[in-house]
Amino acid sequence: MTTLLLSLLLALAASVPGVRPLPAPLSVVRWWDPPPTPYAAGHRGVDLAAPVGAELRAVGAGRVHFAGQVAGRGVLSLTLPGGLRTTYEPVRPLVAEGETVTAGQPVAVLTEGSHCPAPCLHWGLLAGDTYLNPLTLAPPPTPRLLPLAP
Repeated sequence: MTTLLLSLLLALAASVPGVRPLPAPLSVVRWWDPPPTPYAAGHRGVDLAAPVGAELRAVGAGRVHFAGQVAGRGVLSLTLPGGLRTTYEPVRPLVAEGETVTAGQPVAVLTEGSHCPAPCLHWGLLAGDTYLNPLTLAPPPTPRLLPLAP
């Protein structure tokens, strides 16, 4: 992928007013690690720690692209403005394919069956068939000031 194309895709992702899929603060279990080539090993999303039963929210307004089972695991995919698509797994979708969703709307419940040692949400972001870092959609964390050490 060219640097210009990657820059354009990241700018598109940054233009989506994001909502966190889980309440703050997000606890990243495994970071996005894009593969060097489309078929190489890598981690095409981020894993966020959360308990089974956690309510997951749409990170932006859009339409449900897919809600169902893939290889025995519940998957939800939402198409956002500009054609970006965000994915959530393992989940029990609360919305149906084709349905319109609003930013922050509950769209799924986290289920068992993640690939993490403890329950987690695998959250992905695609532009076409190019994987991007989904954390670019999340609002920046709130800075916290700590007291100076004595």
